Amino acid sequence: MKHPDLNLLIALDALLQEHSVSRAAARVGLSTPAMSHALARLRDQLGDPLLVRAGQRMVPTPRAADLQARVHALATEALGVLAPAPVTEIAKLDRMFRILSTDQLMTVIGPALDRKLRAAPNVSLHVMPPQRDDSVQLRDGTIDLSIGVYDYAPYSDLPTDLRIQQLFDDHYVCVVREDHPTVGSSLTLAQYAELDHVQVAVRGPPGGYVDDLLAKHGLKRRIARALPYFLAALQLISETDYVMTLSVTLVKRLAGKLPIKSVQPPRSLGLESYQVSQLWHPRNDRDPAHRWLRDSIAEAARQTIRR
Repeated sequence: MKHPDLNLLIALDALLQEHSVSRAAARVGLSTPAMSHALARLRDQLGDPLLVRAGQRMVPTPRAADLQARVHALATEALGVLAPAPVTEIAKLDRMFRILSTDQLMTVIGPALDRKLRAAPNVSLHVMPPQRDDSVQLRDGTIDLSIGVYDYAPYSDLPTDLRIQQLFDDHYVCVVREDHPTVGSSLTLAQYAELDHVQVAVRGPPGGYVDDLLAKHGLKRRIARALPYFLAALQLISETDYVMTLSVTLVKRLAGKLPIKSVQPPRSLGLESYQVSQLWHPRNDRDPAHRWLRDSIAEAARQTIRR
C-alpha cells in the first residue's frame, strides 16, 4: 500500500475551511491550478466530490461536512509539530524591512498591514517601487521581500531558488471618468483600441501584456500617458477622456473617492486573471522576524480581499 500524501491533508483542510479553490490556494501558498489538481486527487482518493457548485459559490457535500472538524484538528496538529519555533516578544523586535511593491498594492493591503505591524512598534518598513532585477536584489540581500505579479513573462521564469507565496487572485477592469462623453457601461474591442490610454509602467517602458493581446487582433492602442504610480494615473483619468486598464481590487478599494467609473473590458480581448504574490530568498525561510512579516502580509491580504 502506498503511503498517503499528507500534503493533501493540508489542502483538504484549506478547501473545507474556505469553500473556494482560489482562497484555499492563497491560504496555503499554492497556485490556483495546483489547488485544483489537489482537489481532483482528493475527489479520486475519497470517492466524493467534496465541494459542489451552488449558483456562484461552492458548498460542501455531506461527506465533506462530516470531515471538516476532524480534518481541521489533524491539519492544525500536524502543522504545529512541523512549524519552526514561534517568534517571541514581537513587541521588542527592532528592525527595518525593505520591500519592493507598487503603490497599488500598498493602497490595497497597506492599512490592514499597518494594523498588524502595530504589534511591533519598533519595526519600520521601507517600501520602494519594483525593479526589473527583483530577483537579484533578493539574492544579494538588498531587499527583504518583493510583492507583485510574477505569473507572466519574463517574471514567470523566476530563478527556482526563490520562494513564492500567493496572496490573492485579481483581474482587470477598465476605468474612465464618471461623465465620459463616449464610454458607457462596456467597451467594444474597436472602441477600446481607439481610445487614448494611460498606463502605469512599473518596471520599464510602456507596452506589454495588453498590447500583445491587441496585436493578435491586428490592433494597437495609443498610450498617451505612461506614469510610474497608479494613484497619479487614476487622478489623471478622473479629469480627462483617457481610459486605463488595471486591478479591479484597487478600483473597489477607492470606490467613491474619485469621480471615476469602472467599465468591463472587451471580452474578446482575452484579459486573464492573475495572482499577486510575495517573493523572498530562502535564506530568510527560518528567520522568525521575516516569517512574522510574511505571515502579517498574507493575513492583511486575506482580510482585505474578504471585505
